[in-house]
Amino acid sequence: MENNRQNMADIEREIPVSEPERQYYFIGRAKEALRKMEEAAGRQLSFCVTTFGCQMNARDSEKLTGILEQIGYIEEPDEEEADFVIYNTCTVRENANQRVYGRLGQLGRIKKKNPHMMIALCGCMMQEPEVVEKLKKSYRFIDLIFGTHNIYKFAELLATRMESGRMVIDIWKDTDKIVEDLPSERKYSFKSGVNIMFGCNNFCSYCIVPYVRGRERSREPRAIIREIERLVADGVTEVMLLGQNVNSYGKTLEEPMTFAQLLQEIEKIDGLRRIRFMTSHPKDLSDELIEVMGQSGKICKHLHLPVQSGSTRILDKMNRRYTKEHYLELVRKIRKAVPDISLTTDIIVGFPGETEDDFQETLDVVRQVRYDSAFTFIYSKRTGTPAAAMEDQVPEDVVKDRFNRLLDEVQKISAEICAVHEGSVQTVLVEMKNDHDHSLMTGRMSNNLLVHFPGEESLIGKYVDVRLDECRGFYYIGEITENNR
Repeated sequence: MENNRQNMADIEREIPVSEPERQYYFIGRAKEALRKMEEAAGRQLSFCVTTFGCQMNARDSEKLTGILEQIGYIEEPDEEEADFVIYNTCTVRENANQRVYGRLGQLGRIKKKNPHMMIALCGCMMQEPEVVEKLKKSYRFIDLIFGTHNIYKFAELLATRMESGRMVIDIWKDTDKIVEDLPSERKYSFKSGVNIMFGCNNFCSYCIVPYVRGRERSREPRAIIREIERLVADGVTEVMLLGQNVNSYGKTLEEPMTFAQLLQEIEKIDGLRRIRFMTSHPKDLSDELIEVMGQSGKICKHLHLPVQSGSTRILDKMNRRYTKEHYLELVRKIRKAVPDISLTTDIIVGFPGETEDDFQETLDVVRQVRYDSAFTFIYSKRTGTPAAAMEDQVPEDVVKDRFNRLLDEVQKISAEICAVHEGSVQTVLVEMKNDHDHSLMTGRMSNNLLVHFPGEESLIGKYVDVRLDECRGFYYIGEITENNR
């Protein structure tokens, strides 16, 4: 495989038309351009990829990193010290855009002192035409701008910039293209995200994602299985299947396959111990999927099922396409099939037109479901979405009061739910040295809760049994059991 890729990168031959051969060719061209730049600089040049937003973006950043390392750049964690800085942007909230503009101003000043420095912007924010116009007008020092649909062309775009010395902008409005088998550099050796689909067809009235990520398109199951088999051969034991709505996987395939059927195929892969997935949309959560989760020995005991609101009236305004009653019935079915499942959710407070009665319906869902944890958000207008133009925007003081009451309820219930595991022994995948206390290791249970316990760094990537001694709200303090010593 490696020799084939070196052949693909032979820059003397004709430029290939098909992918991924074309991109390996441009990796070779970029490698040669980098060699000349490093000769002029008298040193190796470095890169820093900064990721904003969701796990889909984090996975995209791993692909960018993999390509940069193939080209020959070395990684530099401090963006102010790096020679090539890439911002992989998020645009779910408008203040995310403002953060990027602020940091770009700082980078512009640093670039004036470093003649070898380049700056690239990609991701969801770049899919907004007014953003690109602003960058072209006010941030002329940026070298490369591309979006979410053509990230696979990164090597080609970078080679073009290196060879021409001019700003390169390449934004696609949409695509049905999926390119497989490009380089990727994982953050963890033992676990990895795996995209199973791209885009979203749901058009929730508050959300910009379908406009910047495009319409749904599913990867071929054979390509997904092949990627996971390679990951497992390289030491990965846990995968996170990623999509804006994994429950609608397979609808765009020539030979349709349901998400539940895909999970059953992935479960057959020898050496894979854990399967996670996100995000699930309640309207597409099938009885078939619930049954598969109940029977599985590898699917983790955790389901993130965003409710957004407990009010059917508000759910309709949000274009969520389910009711409060439908959601609660799903929860009942899931708990029956997987009694020890951990349920988490997303909730928006202060959606346009939300009354106190609507908010009480949300509190009622929280009390009935009893989530292990919930990500709670104050509604913020997102220009370009239908909700931004809705009347009856809720006053800020009312929203903050509701948000605080919701947070109190969520945290009280979460502490009670979490505490039920106290004293039990759980299998934990050790992920890292604890950030705050280096004598402790941090691991994750099947239900996604974290546990911190004394241990050695050599345990990272291994599964160990840990006794959960003390619950501290959203995590445990534990002790590794004798049979792991």
